Amino acid sequence: QVHLVESGGGLVEAGGSLRLSCEISKRTSETYNMGWFRAVPGKKREFVASIDWSGSSTLYADSVKGRFTASRDDAKNTVYLQMNMLKPEDTAVYYCAAPPDPGPGAYYITKEPGYRYWGQGTQVTVSS
Repeated sequence: QVHLVESGGGLVEAGGSLRLSCEISKRTSETYNMGWFRAVPGKKREFVASIDWSGSSTLYADSVKGRFTASRDDAKNTVYLQMNMLKPEDTAVYYCAAPPDPGPGAYYITKEPGYRYWGQGTQVTVSS
């Protein structure tokens, strides 16, 4: 069982930065590939970024590539999403997610069904 809690959202002006955190509570010492998604009302949740179980590989949606960076600190059981050069269209609720099983696997999964565990989300609002 995995429990995820996001934090770090807020209101920021266009061009600003935020760092989201996702604290992972789990029963195993193994690490999970982790994903970040975002959702706006009336639209499907969309993939933002993912990071593999070791932290050595990341994947980004084209819309955030070069602006967002996923990282992890497994000593703290936390993954991060550093968001720079924010745009109004980045406004959304951001979620972190974990797949059913820990360890090596397809960190490049960009679809929701590939993830079993989800946090409650944190709101990011970017003003123009």
